Amino acid sequence: MIPAASSPSFDATANGAGRPSDSSSATNAAPSTDRAASSLVDASSALSTDPADLNPLASAAATDSAIAALSEHLRPTPLQFCQRLSDLTGANVFLKREDLQPVRSYKVRGAYNVIRQLTSEERAAGVITASAGNHAQGVAWSCALLGVFGQIFVPETTPRQKRRRITAIGGDWVELVVTGDTYDAAAAAAKATAERTGRTFVPAFDDHRTIAGQGTIGPEIIAQLADQGAASPDLLVIPVGGGGLLAGLGSWMSVHQPQCGLVGVEPAGAASMLAALAAGGPITVASVDSFVDGAAVRRAGDLTYQLIEQLGFSDGQQPAFAVNCEPAAVGDSGPLTASDTSGPRTATTSDTGPDSSSTVMPPLTVSPGDRLLMTAPEGQVCSEMLDLYQTEGVIAEPAGALAAAVLRQGSVNSTVQPAPGATVVLIVSGGNNDISRYNEVIDRSLIHEGRKHYFLVSFTQEPGQLRRFLDQILGPDDDIVLFEYIKKSNRESGPALVGIELSDPGDYRQLLARAEATPIDVTPISPQSDFFRYLV
Repeated sequence: MIPAASSPSFDATANGAGRPSDSSSATNAAPSTDRAASSLVDASSALSTDPADLNPLASAAATDSAIAALSEHLRPTPLQFCQRLSDLTGANVFLKREDLQPVRSYKVRGAYNVIRQLTSEERAAGVITASAGNHAQGVAWSCALLGVFGQIFVPETTPRQKRRRITAIGGDWVELVVTGDTYDAAAAAAKATAERTGRTFVPAFDDHRTIAGQGTIGPEIIAQLADQGAASPDLLVIPVGGGGLLAGLGSWMSVHQPQCGLVGVEPAGAASMLAALAAGGPITVASVDSFVDGAAVRRAGDLTYQLIEQLGFSDGQQPAFAVNCEPAAVGDSGPLTASDTSGPRTATTSDTGPDSSSTVMPPLTVSPGDRLLMTAPEGQVCSEMLDLYQTEGVIAEPAGALAAAVLRQGSVNSTVQPAPGATVVLIVSGGNNDISRYNEVIDRSLIHEGRKHYFLVSFTQEPGQLRRFLDQILGPDDDIVLFEYIKKSNRESGPALVGIELSDPGDYRQLLARAEATPIDVTPISPQSDFFRYLV
């Protein structure tokens, strides 16, 4: 909720749309009548493109104005009850299936909302955008629908499946340019080309029109809950990359449903919005883990940060979160380190499983009106991707599973515990997942859960050593999933690379104890090592 004591209330009249009101009688309460909602729609016509005029009420008004235009071409996505997560949490959990959009992602909302508002001259000149894949498909769809040429820049990390979809959706109306290893690198190249050619740049998140388009998910959720006879939402969990969805949906919900708790979830390896909140403004993080490619952003948006800060979002994992905020050259890679040994929990972006040094934090509880940000480790996201597929039949991409991942009770790292019986809505933001990635998804999940480990095992060059390893070290329910060894006759011993999958993560310490009791040299491979990352 927008704190009344520290933030100005908002004037929803047409003449003062989106501007702070100094009147002590003004209130942050959501309009509850059709006439109040209508005033917000009328107010949107007075919106300025000046960032100084952007605030939650102005953004909500712009969202209300966009609803009718988007509904002409985009049907509401389903809101589905999730029995598995409801049973797990004791709440009533719903999945907002944005993965069922024509482009399998919510990004089409913001992209279309920008392009539809271009002048005829701007449409004739064409558009340019940069995207990790999903926004690109939204732009391609909008270009084909509106007959506008678009040049689309994507980073080299964009899965091939997404690249093919972009060209298939846009057809002759789009040209695909692959450059850079992150979204930010692709965006820099796209903006330079836009300046040179005079085409309009369509931002993936940092534009008031994009933000307003993403916010149109909010009215659909409220209407669909009512249609299903469910209560208004007590908690809404939203994935976060550059912040467009959180800013737009958060603004609309804070105006119309201020009592609803909001939780934004970033990948642990790309927590740029949390870094911005810690620094007091957007900064470029030194490196990101690009696995959650739909949300791997080095720098949060200026406008999105402005709205998220005004909405009163704070770090739900304090005091444990700290991030490397040193400026870095675009193109660096590697996991983003986030740790703080001064707090009750040591948090890292590496998925080390239950036997890591990380101290488990109690689940995060969310009170009415709370505005919180948190992270989900990539391995935890992978576990949820697999459960969504195996139980609900939902093929979610990593970013699409971010919100649901934090409801995994008993998880090692980040979890949210809803109140019993609460109405919870999770945004499944996208389903553009390359099927070839599932081996990595399974690996990351098993490692995060502490069920898969890799070792260097030194065997002496004599018969029976492998049998001794199997009989004396390996447990009865353990499984060898990798074994690489080359015998060299001129050496007394030689190392083998061994991967072991445990049926129970709790057996790991016993396995190490059995290894210590034998003359066989068994060395665990650290998940933080480059060698480990090579294996996974």
